Amino acid sequence: MQTLFSRLLAAASFVAAAAFAPVSLAQTSNFIELNPPQSTDAGDKTEVLEFFAYSCPHCNVLEPMVETWSKQLPANAVLTRVPVAFNAGMKPQQQLYYTLEALGRLDLHPKVFAAIHKDRKRLVTKQNIVDWAADQGLDRAKFESAYDSFGVSSKAQRADQLTRNYRIEGTPSIAVGGRYVTSPSQAGGYRETITVADGLVKRLAGQ
Repeated sequence: MQTLFSRLLAAASFVAAAAFAPVSLAQTSNFIELNPPQSTDAGDKTEVLEFFAYSCPHCNVLEPMVETWSKQLPANAVLTRVPVAFNAGMKPQQQLYYTLEALGRLDLHPKVFAAIHKDRKRLVTKQNIVDWAADQGLDRAKFESAYDSFGVSSKAQRADQLTRNYRIEGTPSIAVGGRYVTSPSQAGGYRETITVADGLVKRLAGQ
């Protein structure tokens, strides 16, 4: 009886696991294919997601290349940046990005990288970040209000969800069309990452 019960329990556990199986990853030579593909928010356009972290030195190197590439994307492709917070300590910088976006000041996006990696500023707390924003000429009260807003919080939660859905374990990573993910470690370098991602955009455009 106990043996039969154990077998039935094992079978039930297997069925439950199959029903809630996570996205599987198929590694190719220079990118990963997601199965099943993820839904996107770009409508009939090809969505390109750049998963990054301000504190990441590799993201600092890749970011100017992504910016240049973004201006060369076809009209049916759209780039969305996704600030990643793998832990609570990364949350303030994640909120920084969405605060700049909410205030229409993403022109300061590259300056955040410069502040951290060139000027060695420790933008690791809300107070550090608010002080830096004020130094850039932003109104302190408006910045704090946006930083603590429901809109910024919601976008940060969505970023966390995307990071989980795409199984992102390191930054920078670039996802294309909800189907493919590449990164410097997979593509073999920074410029190679852009080349691979661009090829994946063109692959989807040709379907």
